[in-house]
Amino acid sequence: MKDIIINRRRQRLELLALLVCFVIAFGLNVYAIIAYDGKWSELFWSLGFVVATTIVLYIAWTILRLLFWFCRQFIKKD
Repeated sequence: MKDIIINRRRQRLELLALLVCFVIAFGLNVYAIIAYDGKWSELFWSLGFVVATTIVLYIAWTILRLLFWFCRQFIKKD
């Protein structure tokens, strides 16, 4: 069986993508608190929802990248 090797550059890129997703989710949380005049303590109490949103955004980003990659592979074959 062949081992899958993930190099450091790919690891850093994936961690950066995850960090960007977290910043977007956190920013949406801050926006919601400001828009709905919520308490700033909700920033910490809703951290679980922020993490869940981060995971959803990261999965969506991964699916988009896979679709783009499949399209490129399909175009290359012709």
